[in-house]
Amino acid sequence: MLTAHTIKILQSLDKKKFRQKYNLFLVEGNKIICELPQSNFKVKEIFSTDPQKLDRTDVPIIQITENELKKISFLKTPKDSVAVCYLPEDEKMEDKDVQLVLDGIQDPGNLGTIIRLADWFGIEQIICSEDTVDVYNPKVIQATMGSFTRVNIIYTDLVEYLSKTENVNIGTDMEGENIYTFEKPKKLNLILGNEGNGMRPETEKLLNQCITIPRFGKSQSTESLNVSMAAGIILGQLFSK
Repeated sequence: MLTAHTIKILQSLDKKKFRQKYNLFLVEGNKIICELPQSNFKVKEIFSTDPQKLDRTDVPIIQITENELKKISFLKTPKDSVAVCYLPEDEKMEDKDVQLVLDGIQDPGNLGTIIRLADWFGIEQIICSEDTVDVYNPKVIQATMGSFTRVNIIYTDLVEYLSKTENVNIGTDMEGENIYTFEKPKKLNLILGNEGNGMRPETEKLLNQCITIPRFGKSQSTESLNVSMAAGIILGQLFSK
């Protein structure tokens, strides 16, 4: 049975300050939880309505009721289990040949989708501005569908990083080069800006090249693409070359 104290702590983990205070974050659903043993993430304990489905003996698994699950889950329709994981130590940042750089992404769903895209295309690292939404936000973790275990996410001062990197800094702009004729550099940072405001002027100053996704439709009603949608189109084209 879950104590009121434990429930209170787990419920508080939707906020970054409490994740940092307790050094914990939550992973929901057996499908994602089953990917944790193959990763570097350490599990403290698992609360499950059906422990036998998890088939794990290396971590404590506490059986709970459906009602208790609803109290600790951040999902509208809670799944079978919730794993309580330790926040990892910060990893050393070393440039990879192809990286995503996120400048102020705020929507958890967008970040989660971008992490899934990175995983799909074999991109091992994403560099984030310090004000980008926290990767351990429960909504981000859920949206990654387990991809967060395979992509290194680093938060840093973007201006400092982009001014020192040896990768070619590439951003998107309506006046940029057509993505379908663009020649991909061997080493690049694809920079994606904030959903409403795009990238900051200080980030924009550090771009080496700009690209654009040409519009094929006749209607001018759609002003722009969702940032994760644009990322998928660009990555699909870059990796086809």
